[in-house]
Amino acid sequence: MIAQLIDDKIRDVPNFPSEGIVFKDITPLLHDVVVRQLILNSFVEHIKPLEVDVLVGIESRGFLFGMLLANALKIPFVPIRKKGKLPGDVISQSYNLEYGSDVLEIQRESIAKGQRVLLHDDLLATGGTAVASAQLINTLEAEVVAFAFVVELQFLNGKQLLNQYSKQIISLVSY
Repeated sequence: MIAQLIDDKIRDVPNFPSEGIVFKDITPLLHDVVVRQLILNSFVEHIKPLEVDVLVGIESRGFLFGMLLANALKIPFVPIRKKGKLPGDVISQSYNLEYGSDVLEIQRESIAKGQRVLLHDDLLATGGTAVASAQLINTLEAEVVAFAFVVELQFLNGKQLLNQYSKQIISLVSY
């Protein structure tokens, strides 16, 4: 049911951000209070039994549902951001994109050794961003318990890369 509701709202944007890519725009989900709440409830139902200590949202669309989800689970929210966006002592991880490379950072003191972490983003494509995020969590000696995505593009096989960090990969709708 939730997968169909999400699918009905998501807008395909052809040739964005570059030629040949069909971008899955989740913005219409944000406009619908009922579907937004159903998404949140579905995530909570999947995640609550995992006993997660910290929810980490990946910049920037991982912040949208990530913050709401952390509130619903009554756990801290920690952002992973692009290089140069976080103050203080940060650790960095570079990664490759389909159309270039980038660097992600997290504040060193934001997650304690041994904490159980859920990594959240809006969409799983090739898995590069999620893998770089998981590597940051591992560097902090915390445990990636699960990944949670609103959308998964199965044909890009990103899930295969994530399995080395956690077998628990939650996607509410898959294409």
